[in-house]
Amino acid sequence: MRSVLTVQSMRESDARAIAGGTPGQELMGRAAKAIFEAVEWQPPVAVVCGKGNNGGDGYALACLLREAGIGCSVLAQGEPTTAEALFYREKCKKLQIMALPWKQVTDFGKYRTIADCIFGTGFHGEAGGEAARMIELINRSGLRVISADINSGINGENGLGPVAVRSDLTVSIGSLKPGHFLGRAKDVMKQVVNADIGIPPVGHSLSLMEEEDVKALLPRRDHFSNKGTYGTVVLIGGSLPYSGAIRLAATANAAMRSGAGIARIAAPRSLCPVVASSILESTLCPMEDREGSMLFSEESLARAVSGTRVAAFGMGAGDTEETRKMVDWLLQNYEGILILDADGLNALAAIGPDRLQSAVCRVVLTPHPGEFARLNCCTVRDVLENPVAMAEDFARKQGAIILLKGSATLITDGENTQLTDRGCPGMATAGSGDVLSGILAALCAWLPSNLLQATAAAAWINGRAGELAQEKSSDISMTAGDTARALPEVFRLLRDQR
Repeated sequence: MRSVLTVQSMRESDARAIAGGTPGQELMGRAAKAIFEAVEWQPPVAVVCGKGNNGGDGYALACLLREAGIGCSVLAQGEPTTAEALFYREKCKKLQIMALPWKQVTDFGKYRTIADCIFGTGFHGEAGGEAARMIELINRSGLRVISADINSGINGENGLGPVAVRSDLTVSIGSLKPGHFLGRAKDVMKQVVNADIGIPPVGHSLSLMEEEDVKALLPRRDHFSNKGTYGTVVLIGGSLPYSGAIRLAATANAAMRSGAGIARIAAPRSLCPVVASSILESTLCPMEDREGSMLFSEESLARAVSGTRVAAFGMGAGDTEETRKMVDWLLQNYEGILILDADGLNALAAIGPDRLQSAVCRVVLTPHPGEFARLNCCTVRDVLENPVAMAEDFARKQGAIILLKGSATLITDGENTQLTDRGCPGMATAGSGDVLSGILAALCAWLPSNLLQATAAAAWINGRAGELAQEKSSDISMTAGDTARALPEVFRLLRDQR
């Protein structure tokens, strides 16, 4: 796993390094050298510098380009505001590097490469004025763009920013930050590499789960094992308007083999004839219902969860009082791992998330930002602007694992937080969450002793399956069912059967 530092932790790390005897001027020079060495430069290069330390990285980069015989110019916002940036600006003057103020720049016609050094990871809000104009000029240029540390206009903590540079390569300095993955990151960064410049990390960090980490979690299965070894799961959900939801979860869990030994599907009795044709490998548990919606029945619920390691509840269940009663009963009585998704989350919001504190089961919640906002009694904007802290605070207070969906997925138990960056635009379609619930139930049943890691691995597998599905179907025409059907290929690749 790679470490991902919050912006505040990166500031603390910088300050600690400087206090420990490494001058800020030297760190700026190291950053410029790392950017310089990460790129095959095509001259002439326009180095676009802001007034702060990110601009200072640009001045230092321009010096290295000139010393290497690579033609470049500096396009400056104005007078640098930090001593380190002023040092390298003066060095540029000594090297007779041409400098132009932004107001004189109307296009990039004479250049082949642009180095974006306007704003750093501390940027927040929205780029305006001359900065916005310059960002728009960069984006319209059609040239190769290299961003220093993070794309100008993007918030390093959450990846938001309506006006942002679109880069071909972003060279993160010191450590990756959440803004390299969250929010708009994937839309504006084609490739991200990190450059270690010798700053020991301090403070709070996240972990980025990658393919090798998922492989390490999925050991080879012994010949001397059976279906009971890998756990029984029950998927509870479905209603007349949403009969496909429970079928998608079942397909992902059993037929597409995400790892559970036995899968049981609990659905409204009147829908069972429809559901049965989709679940050849699963057993079917009819639930009491009225007009296609499940009714609360302690006897039915107890029968559905009997002997299971994991219960996933909510996929297409319907936002009803009966659903709330079922969630409340499961929290009070089920002793396995309970996954709440979709209408299960809506029910929890209505009951009150504090009920989690007295739950007898271990709980995993899988909200998208809207569902998490309802659980947290806040706005979606609040969630998008501060996803890491809000997810961690909620998980810590309520004693649950949060899987917060988005362009990247956050998984946290309040103490340890992981990111997965797999997934694609084609997954923005109905049913994608139901497929994830099926995968998640299987992984949690197989790996119950490491629930946080199992949850993160399920998110990674789901995202990777979506990417493979999009390659075959396109971002427009793929469906959640395509993601489920791509799962065998993901597990084949994870077993190195390429």
